[in-house]
Amino acid sequence: MGQGPVIAGLELGGTKCVALLGGGPESVAARETIPTTQPDETLAAIEAALDRWDFDAIGIASFGPLELDRTRADFGSITATTKPGWTGTDLYRRLAARYRKPIAIQTDVNGAALAEARWGAAQGLSSHCYITIGTGVGVGVVSGGVAVQGFTHAEAGHMRVPRMAGDGFEGWCRFHGDCVEGLISGPALAHRFGRPGKDLPDEGPEWDLFVHDLCGMLHNLVVTLAPQRIAIGGGVVETRPYLFPRVRARLAKSIGGYGSLDAWTAGLDTRLGPPGLGAMAGPMGAIAMGLEALNP
Repeated sequence: MGQGPVIAGLELGGTKCVALLGGGPESVAARETIPTTQPDETLAAIEAALDRWDFDAIGIASFGPLELDRTRADFGSITATTKPGWTGTDLYRRLAARYRKPIAIQTDVNGAALAEARWGAAQGLSSHCYITIGTGVGVGVVSGGVAVQGFTHAEAGHMRVPRMAGDGFEGWCRFHGDCVEGLISGPALAHRFGRPGKDLPDEGPEWDLFVHDLCGMLHNLVVTLAPQRIAIGGGVVETRPYLFPRVRARLAKSIGGYGSLDAWTAGLDTRLGPPGLGAMAGPMGAIAMGLEALNP
């Protein structure tokens, strides 16, 4: 596998978990995919993989919300989540106690954003966002080269946006109803249109609603953070690259030539697009966290 530290990277997603052994995109020695079921079953399967590997540190990039304040008793745990059965699951302490190796934990989207900065399309940038649209909608935010953390990590996927005229869908999110996650995540699309997003026709009117709601969130991110780049990944958009021109055009119209953001939108062809690491952005986020555990 070459020189350098070996990381056990764990990307925990709402549908599946990926365990990787490696040090970066070009040095993956092993990979296992594990369905996300109930916590004990899922974590036992992850541990069975790790028990066979030799590694220097563990990196966790997990769906959330997570408690990331080290001063709190539940640091490293999943807090109140839409994923049934996972609220209160302690990830950090369970794995730290079992393996006695350096370990770092971050949200899956912040991890992916840090991986994009290390190996992907955000190299050399100090501020950028990574958005995933899949089982949920998550937004990772990096500013000054580090993941943004206030009282807790950002939850921009749960912001509310203006609805398209005539759209009466009540939303899927059990916490907020028609927040962005409740409108455009995979389960929301299935609930909204009666079939999974992968089964929707490419030119169907359903994507007009999707683009409208996504751009509401993007507009708010741009006017709040003015990130140098925004990457959008996740299962809903990975197979639909033709959506990017539509999203760019609508976002530019929404920004409306305002101030210095007029120059921002002029570069949208490169400023907003898929992650440079493609589908590996999420798993590499876990590897990036393991490297951070060795160099805090």
